[in-house]
Amino acid sequence: QVQLVESGGGLVQPGGSLRLSCAASGSIFSIYAMGWYRQAPGEQRELVARITSSGSTHYADSVKGRFTISRDNAKNTVYLQMNSLKPKDTAVYYCKATYGTSGYWGQGTQVNVTS
Repeated sequence: QVQLVESGGGLVQPGGSLRLSCAASGSIFSIYAMGWYRQAPGEQRELVARITSSGSTHYADSVKGRFTISRDNAKNTVYLQMNSLKPKDTAVYYCKATYGTSGYWGQGTQVNVTS
């Protein structure tokens, strides 16, 4: 089992940047595929970006070219660098660790993009 704690959310103006972090504990971090998801009010939770244990990445079309996911296995942490933020990026961002059929979620961090 793994415990996940997200941080780095906040209020930012359109065009600004934020970097989210997700710190993992309780298991061997490097074996997990890690993902960032988001959920806006009244919307379903959606995949934003994912990185496999080997470092392969996948992005939602809506964030390609603006967001970058990365991981530091030595620090048991996955990051989401978010640039050129738009109001539609406003949501609660969640981190998820996946291994086989097991999945673990963090508690989420709020991102508000507004002028």
